[in-house]
Amino acid sequence: MDHSALNDGLVLLSLSVLVVWVLKRIKLPPILGYLFVGTLIGPYALAWLPESDTIQALAEIGVVFLLFMIGLEFSISRLIAMKTTVFGLGSVQVIISTLTGGTIVWLTGVDWKAALVVGGAMALSSTAIVAKQLTDQLEMQARHGQLAIGILLFQDLAVVPLLVIIPILAMGQDQSLTVPILIALVKGVFALIIMFQAGRWLLRPYYHLVAETHSAEIFTLATLLVSLTAAWLTNQLGLSLALGAFMAGLMLSETEYKNQIQADIRPFRDVLMGLFFISVGAQLDVTVIIKEWFWVGLLTSGLIVGKGGVIVLLALLAKYEFPVAFRTGLVLGQAGEFGLAVLIVAISNNLLSLQETQPIIAASLLSMLISPILIRYNSHFTDKLFHRVYKSGLNAPPKELVTACETISKHVIICGFGRIGQNLANILREMNINYVALDLDHTLIREAWEAGENVFFGDSTHREILHKAELERASALIITFDDALISEKIIQAARSINSDIPIIVRSKDDQYMDRMHDMGASNVVPESFEASMMLAIHLLQHLGISADKSMEFVEQARKDEYRRLRGFFRGEESFGIDDPDALRLHTVVLLPDSFAVEQSIEQVNLEGLNTLLIAIRRGRNRIESFDPSFRFKIGDAVVLEGNQSAITNAEKHLLAG
Repeated sequence: MDHSALNDGLVLLSLSVLVVWVLKRIKLPPILGYLFVGTLIGPYALAWLPESDTIQALAEIGVVFLLFMIGLEFSISRLIAMKTTVFGLGSVQVIISTLTGGTIVWLTGVDWKAALVVGGAMALSSTAIVAKQLTDQLEMQARHGQLAIGILLFQDLAVVPLLVIIPILAMGQDQSLTVPILIALVKGVFALIIMFQAGRWLLRPYYHLVAETHSAEIFTLATLLVSLTAAWLTNQLGLSLALGAFMAGLMLSETEYKNQIQADIRPFRDVLMGLFFISVGAQLDVTVIIKEWFWVGLLTSGLIVGKGGVIVLLALLAKYEFPVAFRTGLVLGQAGEFGLAVLIVAISNNLLSLQETQPIIAASLLSMLISPILIRYNSHFTDKLFHRVYKSGLNAPPKELVTACETISKHVIICGFGRIGQNLANILREMNINYVALDLDHTLIREAWEAGENVFFGDSTHREILHKAELERASALIITFDDALISEKIIQAARSINSDIPIIVRSKDDQYMDRMHDMGASNVVPESFEASMMLAIHLLQHLGISADKSMEFVEQARKDEYRRLRGFFRGEESFGIDDPDALRLHTVVLLPDSFAVEQSIEQVNLEGLNTLLIAIRRGRNRIESFDPSFRFKIGDAVVLEGNQSAITNAEKHLLAG
């Protein structure tokens, strides 16, 4: 097969799209698809994927972007608050797993130096798999998610000394490891100081200048430059690329540009991470699984059950509830991409041979193939296996929430205590209406609670939290989150408890409006529509229109579910893959040979194509009312409203019949 760049790209894209589409249809993680594609086209199967340094480099950049995004999810204050988990629980887990795994490998007859490296490699879990799955499942901020990420952060840091000692161990001399490790630590501290100073003095002014251009293209390029420069810097110091990217993300998480940066980087991360998992899957020799199935199965079980069990025990000793500890063990029970990188470095230094590591690589990749399913259904498994403990531990609301809601009734539950939630709370307080607010931001909750706000830590997507907030006795539920997936989960949970309570949902626009109504929302309030109407009220009053007449227009628009506002002309940036059913306006100009010319509205029958005729511009006149016998003329500009598919069909019908 001709392995040109175009052929390779077409093979990867075709198989990836097909496999990931199938997995999405059956609701399995796409990571499984990428690993499967890599195994299928790798050198040990169909051999369609050539050995290419370019592919490996791009895959490594995918990990860089992933760590950059993880840094953005955190803040420096949150990392400091998690220091016990990162440097306490994380370090103990790595040490115990390394010594346990290394001892088992040594007992099989492997040299102690190689066994130590294998144990260290197996102690590391997959940051790429865990972080992506938890983010996709909206569990990054959950207790088990925070605990897992804290442990993963130390594991990622532990890669540095592992990579440092491998060349020393390979020399075959009894050299002291203290000096090289101290040098690596000094380099790490030096890189951290540079990042902190750059974040303090350079990044914010830099982004101010970039933002002043009002160019999305320049903003994206600037973000790519920052993330890759940070990775380059740590690489020059002999540290990992991913460590620098994480530090850069950590610095930028403190700026007001965090959300825009996340939106810009996500497409690059997703594509390159897919390539990374394909390259990981390509390293699996499937025949090894058949030939040495017992050892491969034993190693795989050791990674999932053994390492997961160690993490569960350590989390319990750290006073975490059993369900949280169990979910964390499920999430981290796999090998990791950095562990595979450690093994590859050990092979290149002749500390290990490729033949003896194949069962380890096979077990590592099998655990990574199984892990996304365990992570995806970690809540389900915990619920089924430990129902009683799960109910009393995992989603148990804080005692303060239970106490505050014991005697309350006819109150309003506010899900999300950001700017909008706080404004609502101020209005309710002035109207002497009781409210209970729920959020997941520890810093926000602490400050608001100390200021006397009735706000509590709680994930409103869980029935247990809403139940303890006394949803049955509440007068209304308000959802202020701007994430449609979170809002949909809250609506489902709320309706399973109280089928009659009014549920009012904030929405950015009308993209998910109908779906939320179908799921049980009483009212969906699109910000874009309300902003338009408020501007209209102020404008009409300045033009001398009475306030009553202005408000009458607004109330009618709300009563009609914003029907007259939902269609609009869309530019390039407003078309999205997620809103094919959103209403839009589109203009079709009739040409001399168009089918609709001299046809009546009744004959053309646009309504049969699920399209609404809004207006016809004829010359300088705009016609908005017409009877069925109205006939189209050459040059008419026909304004249509409908979804993307309906408008496309209507345009074809008007022009060609």
